[in-house]
Amino acid sequence: MTDGLDIDIIRVLIVDDHAIVRDGIRSLLSTIPDIEVVGDAANGLEAVSLYSRLKPDVTLMDLVMPEMDGIQAIQEIITRDPEARLLVLTSFATDDKIFPAIKAGASGYLLKDSDSEELLRSIREVRRGESSIDPKIARKLLREISSPPPEPIQEDIDPLTERELEVLKMVATGKSNQEIADELVVSEGTIRAHVSNILGKLHLASRTQATLYALRHGLAFLDDDQP
Repeated sequence: MTDGLDIDIIRVLIVDDHAIVRDGIRSLLSTIPDIEVVGDAANGLEAVSLYSRLKPDVTLMDLVMPEMDGIQAIQEIITRDPEARLLVLTSFATDDKIFPAIKAGASGYLLKDSDSEELLRSIREVRRGESSIDPKIARKLLREISSPPPEPIQEDIDPLTERELEVLKMVATGKSNQEIADELVVSEGTIRAHVSNILGKLHLASRTQATLYALRHGLAFLDDDQP
């Protein structure tokens, strides 16, 4: 019952090769009024098929699975639906899993030892089109990205406007669309449009990739006090 109030339900697909994990996540999410589990899959092949049929708002994706692994499944789903929202939920925090998953188009990366509040927050952030990275993973990404010299900016991309650069820098600090809108005194829809334009111009699939791009090219820094 919602007492007559409209609730924006987030439809979730769970993908994990361990039934006990799927059942545990389903049990947790079933207690949350604004989340509905619409299906679950035991491997990447099932995930791709179910995604096409169910079109969930958020897909929780394990990485190491039989038949087709999570990274391949992310690539296949993003190819079919570039707007797909995929949140990696895994035990693995190694470079050979993190970077390929983000490059494939995952919107978030969460470790399985996260608590339930972190999972719920990540689901909601990814549903809003925001990136959601486990703090331990974020620190690892930032260390890796800050160590090599900046790559040259591609010549085939459309230049960003001054406002788009400003928004990109704020995205890279982890701010949500609403937080950016409040700071710039514009509507959340305007920021959403700016982010969409930024991703299109830079040929990127997610806010996470935009953050990595900003860090690599010196448009944002690890410490707020840096120039």
